[in-house]
Amino acid sequence: MQTVFFFGNGQADGSAQMKDVLGGKGANLHEMTRLGIPVPPGFTISATLCSPYLRERRLPDDLRSDVTTAVAQLESVTGRDLGGAEAPLLVSVRSGAPVSMPGMMDTILNLGLNDTTVEALAAQSANPAFAYDSYRRFAQMYGEVVFGLTAANEESPIEHATEELKRLRGVEREIDLDPADLAELVQTIKRVIHDETGKVFPDDPWEQLWGAVEAVFRSWNTKRAMAYRRAHHIGDAVGTAVNVVAMVYGNMGEDSGTGVVFTRNPSTGEPTLFGEFLPNAQGEDVVAGTRTPEPISAMTKIWPGIEGQLREMGRMLERHFRDVQDIEFTVERGKLYLLQTRGAKRSAQAAVRVAVDMVAEALLSEQDAVGRVDPDQLERLLHPTIDPDLEVDVLATGLPASPGAAVGRVVFDADTAAERGADGEPVILVRRETNPDDFHGMLAAEAILTERGGMTSHAAVVARGIGKACVAGCKEVHVDEAHRRFEVNGRMVAEDDWITIDGSSGRVIAGSVTLTAPAPGEHFEQLMQWADKFRMLRVRANADTPADAARAVEFGAEGIGLCRTEHMFFEEGRIEIVREMIVAKNLAGRRKALGRLLPIQRGDFVGLFRAMDGRPVTIRLLDPPLHEFLPKTDEEIKRLADTIGVGFEELRNFISVLTEVNPMLGHRGCRLGITFPEITEMQAEAIFEAACDVADDGIEVMPEVMVPLVGFAEEFDRQASVVRATAEQVFARRGRHVEYLLGTMIELPRAALTADKIAETAEFFSFGTNDLTQTTLGLSRDDAGRFLPAYVEFGIIPDNPFQTIDRDGVGALVETGIRLGRETNPKLKIGICGEHGGDPRSIRFFHEAGMNYVSCSPFRVPIARLAAAQAALKDAPAVSQV
Repeated sequence: MQTVFFFGNGQADGSAQMKDVLGGKGANLHEMTRLGIPVPPGFTISATLCSPYLRERRLPDDLRSDVTTAVAQLESVTGRDLGGAEAPLLVSVRSGAPVSMPGMMDTILNLGLNDTTVEALAAQSANPAFAYDSYRRFAQMYGEVVFGLTAANEESPIEHATEELKRLRGVEREIDLDPADLAELVQTIKRVIHDETGKVFPDDPWEQLWGAVEAVFRSWNTKRAMAYRRAHHIGDAVGTAVNVVAMVYGNMGEDSGTGVVFTRNPSTGEPTLFGEFLPNAQGEDVVAGTRTPEPISAMTKIWPGIEGQLREMGRMLERHFRDVQDIEFTVERGKLYLLQTRGAKRSAQAAVRVAVDMVAEALLSEQDAVGRVDPDQLERLLHPTIDPDLEVDVLATGLPASPGAAVGRVVFDADTAAERGADGEPVILVRRETNPDDFHGMLAAEAILTERGGMTSHAAVVARGIGKACVAGCKEVHVDEAHRRFEVNGRMVAEDDWITIDGSSGRVIAGSVTLTAPAPGEHFEQLMQWADKFRMLRVRANADTPADAARAVEFGAEGIGLCRTEHMFFEEGRIEIVREMIVAKNLAGRRKALGRLLPIQRGDFVGLFRAMDGRPVTIRLLDPPLHEFLPKTDEEIKRLADTIGVGFEELRNFISVLTEVNPMLGHRGCRLGITFPEITEMQAEAIFEAACDVADDGIEVMPEVMVPLVGFAEEFDRQASVVRATAEQVFARRGRHVEYLLGTMIELPRAALTADKIAETAEFFSFGTNDLTQTTLGLSRDDAGRFLPAYVEFGIIPDNPFQTIDRDGVGALVETGIRLGRETNPKLKIGICGEHGGDPRSIRFFHEAGMNYVSCSPFRVPIARLAAAQAALKDAPAVSQV
């Protein structure tokens, strides 16, 4: 089996279709070579070797001979020799997974330099500063990547030595050091490596190469890479390829440089070339954020003609790959080379606009466009922004690196951000510049602010990819990590202070600013129209108030899949009546309190029916145990005791009796309605009276009454008889009949396993996957968060089962319930109203299982619409490409 693939001189062993073997980066290097684009020659070591290496910690014996052959080819093509004293071959060694993971794995540049070859490079280039700067970069990268001399949230030992020399020489940048200083710095780095690790820096280029290859394979399992894979649902077994490519140099002087360019704006989606470059620099200078680069628009002043070449090559690649491209390039003494192209990470706004625009440009079909946008991204279009007319206290303005706005407390390291973010606290991560080790903290933060870096820096690219607001390269901010504060224009902002980040304008604002709702725009509406055309699943919303219902309709909801009536009871002025009903000593007392609740509930339902305007409304009867409504503190108990005229101790004892050891499995749901049928009667009467009131006004109503927590068919039948009898009484009294459905939640394993019996009288099922997950897995949703992350990390489970459906366990019960229910009633309407109703991967499962609809929170409705369309398109016959 071939494991080493060469590319160069217009010929390539691989192609873009070989990403599983060559990785995305390698596959595209081979493809660009085939297209005649100027790419430095090189070879790719197969990603299939990564996992075996990580298991065994050794490379296959035959790989050495294959790599030796590939290096000989590279030497022949370039006219240079690895380790040559006159014309040394220098290479980069870079990762490249089949799935793009920008910045998550390791790269080494200038490999092949030693005390001999650096002199040859200096003589050949007639530029000793360039040669020793390249050597310095190689030594530092090799020490950090191969020998592991990095330190999270602080300077590495190598960085410390470098900063110390710059301070002594009075310069700000490494390239400002003279050749002698750079040579001294290389030897200092070598000493640091030996002192810190006990190992000697290798001078033999072949030893360097094998050390780098193994380090790149190892980087697949770094903390940041694993965190990225978990966040983006990428399997651990995929592995990374290794790309060994002949070096071209952007640090040979002012006629050289490096940069990153996007074929369209990755923040807005506008069809304009977007990017940055740095003269006299190498690639890591741009992405690391250690220098602030120039915009692409300034390139024509420095390198006439290069910008035009970039534009033409970008257009060619975009049309070839039918996607926006993120291109890394180097200019060496006026000649342009492309080092990488890949599908660009982009903001939600850009993803939607690009997909729609590319249909208009005949690059994509409507089906392609629907499939190109990650459903989870849509939620970012619906998040708050800052009102442009609002007066705010602007501390500083940096680069608008990732759109959106967020408010939070300042923290200065990724671990703190992750810890406090996990507790639900809004935090803003503030750093000099981020690095890949910060990923877990960036994921937990509301937004990111960096002192250094540009629009294509690590912070910017990662923030756009994970949908976080980001302001980068904010030069007015001076971060003091040691004292956990930053200074900006004479003002100090300390850890825990509130700030607001506006990633759309680049503003950093003092304090907490009120945010406003966004307007998704015409491209969003077009994409949603296409999604609605292709999907099979209907999409409803979980909504308890008319305001929630109206918002859900704005987002495209086709009904209410879950109205939780108990939420209405907690409002001020109502909870007191509910409490009186609960503590009543007899039926007469309960009916008296329920009579006061009836007009309130009726008004709630009238509002919902009007807001939904003819769309179905599924109303769940009272579900939680009664003690949840009762007062907890002595002060509250005394106030209620005085109101209803009982003694404090008597009431406190009564509350104690009602309190259950395990209320989730206690006296709740249909069990309440069976023991207290008057509660069901009141709720049913309120539902049907409200339906008649709205119907009297000429508005169509479609109520669906849902009985919760049914485990036995007899439980449902008893509650159904109460609801139906109440409905007939209301209809007779009002002289009007309203069509309605009566169904149940399937949220217990027994209900799923006996669904055929329940379906004999139930007219619809709605799977309550929150409780079904708890009761199937024996997990408490409120407590399992303490260990579920570890279960995911250890590979015991692929995902948190409360976020993504457990297909093998809970999913099997869902499929069983659907099959049994429809064997009894082929027309049975079936939906889902748990949190999984808004999760794209779960929606895929619900589509496959044959459900009629999903129901989710209003803000997740667009996500569900798009995910449902993508699920349907995956099942559809292949569509010819445009």
